[in-house]
Amino acid sequence: MTTPKEFFKNDRFATEAGIELIEIRKGYGKTQLTVGPQHLNAGHTTQGGAIFTLADLALAAAANSHGTLALSLTSGITFLRSSGPGDTLTAEARERYTGRRTGHYQVDVTNQHGELVATFEASVYRKENELPFKVE
Repeated sequence: MTTPKEFFKNDRFATEAGIELIEIRKGYGKTQLTVGPQHLNAGHTTQGGAIFTLADLALAAAANSHGTLALSLTSGITFLRSSGPGDTLTAEARERYTGRRTGHYQVDVTNQHGELVATFEASVYRKENELPFKVE
């Protein structure tokens, strides 16, 4: 058996982007990213894809916390405030609904001052594949 943090390090894209899984519990996931030059767009602000990936990994942690593989059906993000180099962004995913096969999640992305940077909503489909970790 592996730990949830070890399992999610296999998310190569998020790992290579420097995103860290901070916390996972049933229906909840928290991730963090310190924005560096590699995360910037041409306007010298955090690239939207970096923020999306941060929120998406928090979603994955929350949705997969039930022990079976959950994959995103739909995801949408609204950007509210810009961020840039040196900012620390945190994404917190919370389960809003869970059914037999589907779930719905809300993710808030905030900066180091607790200001809302983006909101992200997603629905997932749960497959029957068991995951190699348990969340208490």
